[in-house]
Amino acid sequence: MKRIQVIISNQYDPFLNRAVEQYLTEHQEEDTVTLYLWKNQRTVVIGYNQNPYAECNVKLLLDEGGHLMRRGTGGGAVYHDLGNINFSFIADKKLYDVRKQLSVIQEALGGYGLETEISGRNDLTCLGRKFSGNAFAKGTTNNLHHGTILIKTDGTMMQRYLIVDKAKLLKNGVKSVASRVVNLSELVPELTSENIKQPLIEAFEHVYGEKALKLGFDELAELPEVQAIREKISSFDFLFGRWEQFKTTKKARFAWGGAEIALKVDEANAIIKDVQIASDCLDTESITKAENLLKGASSMITPTFDSDNEIIKDIVGLVYGE
Repeated sequence: MKRIQVIISNQYDPFLNRAVEQYLTEHQEEDTVTLYLWKNQRTVVIGYNQNPYAECNVKLLLDEGGHLMRRGTGGGAVYHDLGNINFSFIADKKLYDVRKQLSVIQEALGGYGLETEISGRNDLTCLGRKFSGNAFAKGTTNNLHHGTILIKTDGTMMQRYLIVDKAKLLKNGVKSVASRVVNLSELVPELTSENIKQPLIEAFEHVYGEKALKLGFDELAELPEVQAIREKISSFDFLFGRWEQFKTTKKARFAWGGAEIALKVDEANAIIKDVQIASDCLDTESITKAENLLKGASSMITPTFDSDNEIIKDIVGLVYGE
């Protein structure tokens, strides 16, 4: 029997909020859909495959008391503060439905007279401007869909910390990151990151036709498993790893996203010893497959690969100049 439940974080620690999300994705009971609402304070969140130094003014952010967090999903870098709210849908694979989940957000905002649309790579827009980016991950028994809702985010700080790919801006025909997004409070001044919570819960219950069980955040946050996840994802190795020494050798933007590729080549044996791919691609599995395909491959002869996978095809073509 289907069960829906709601969890609202009472903390602004990005690593704790993400740790709870990951724990739920890995351990949630079957036949369950969870709506999890959370907020982070002064945080740049980068995609799983992204190079932090290419996406964010890391030193400035940290010097000013901000946080850098790497999420477990693909996509691009975003800025979080207390003016926006983040949502996660953690659902049993049998119940996972992205369009249904997005309709919860749309219905809640519709109550404020806002007409929204699903656009691009599962972004949500209003009047042609983006207010919500969404990303996804597959688990063993549950899938994750999460995103942010810009309500009153500090656009000055967003531009201060984020480094925007000029090629991406050119592709979208805009001059700055601020012109591509909209704070919904500009359209509905009374809307806040606090008073949207209850409409989201009510829309969740209406869309799923069930009364949601309310779960406490603190009990989850105190679990040893959650604390262990928090420790791992806040570590220097997880956040930065080899990226500090990352030197881009190949770079391009494709229909599915951008890619920056760094290669270490054994010139004597014409072998690719190591490769690292930075990307805002939503499909993190294909990026990993491409890295594994290139490691140990000839630097002169194109390796064989699944030609049906456009992401791998484009990456291999970029490396070998095809």
